[in-house]
Amino acid sequence: MKLRDYIIRRLILLIPILLGVTLLTFTVSHIIPADVARVFAGGEKANPETIARIRAEMHLDDPLYKQYYYYLNDLIHGNLGKSYSENRPVVDAIKQYFPATAELTVLAMLLAIPIGIITGIISAVRRNQWIDHVTRLIAITGVSIPIFWLALMLQIAFAYKYPILPLDSRLGIDVMAPKHITGLYIFDSLVTGNFAALKSSIYHLILPAFTLGYASLGIILRITRSSMLEIVRSDYIRTARAKGLKERTVIYKHALRNALIPTLTVSGLIFAGLLGGAVLTETIFNWPGMGRFAVNAVNNLDFSSVMGFTVIMAIIMVTANLIVDILYSVLDPRIRLGE
Repeated sequence: MKLRDYIIRRLILLIPILLGVTLLTFTVSHIIPADVARVFAGGEKANPETIARIRAEMHLDDPLYKQYYYYLNDLIHGNLGKSYSENRPVVDAIKQYFPATAELTVLAMLLAIPIGIITGIISAVRRNQWIDHVTRLIAITGVSIPIFWLALMLQIAFAYKYPILPLDSRLGIDVMAPKHITGLYIFDSLVTGNFAALKSSIYHLILPAFTLGYASLGIILRITRSSMLEIVRSDYIRTARAKGLKERTVIYKHALRNALIPTLTVSGLIFAGLLGGAVLTETIFNWPGMGRFAVNAVNNLDFSSVMGFTVIMAIIMVTANLIVDILYSVLDPRIRLGE
């Protein structure tokens, strides 16, 4: 199957997935026994006219199937609804919060993927040697340490006891944000020449990015090591060595490409999950990203924001899986798309 046809088919399959996600989220959100209109209107002391107006705007007095129809109709036209907790369209809120999460996620993965793969290879090649024990300890701690505990310890160590890094947020209070182009502060600062914002944004990224990256690094390291140990015992690796090939050639040219397939799968899923917002990390570091947006929406019973967030997450996950599947065929030409 041609790559173009495969991508088109996968995009078509996205439609029923999104329908299922929206239906499930819509059903769950309407099971909650709460008067959403009263909450948005201000609680128990809210004006009845205000409550009635909000109920009319949200179609809360209509049957559920009509409410779902209205939601799908808006979704088809690119309208994710109105966020009553922020008093603006959900699309506008996501446009503001997503770049912060994307910047944090990209930096965390730039830390986790190269270090995780390299240390995983070294650990497998030097199995049961001291370096293998060290890398396995790194992997175990990365997987087992709770993210919130690691984040708090890093704050205590590098923001309180030794104040060399900022505690939270994206920029210092005395630094002006760069002109908005993409919402990615590092990129926007470079393009506009705002080097004060560039320096501040990098400093503020270090602790949260390390927190996210360390947990991801542990998973990637373990998967790479396990896969490499299985591959290096394969018949074709023994044959390559018997032919007199250099060990470096055997490992990096023959073993690594096949060993990276499970790593690629895990990395894609981790990356997509982090793009949806690392809730604990963003909350602890006061990071204005998708995670905090989702938590605030849930706490305020903002169903439009919750459903908008869920739809965006579904699109990200499906897209990540599609990219991973395409990269499979790049790593191993024997893998044929769609088969």
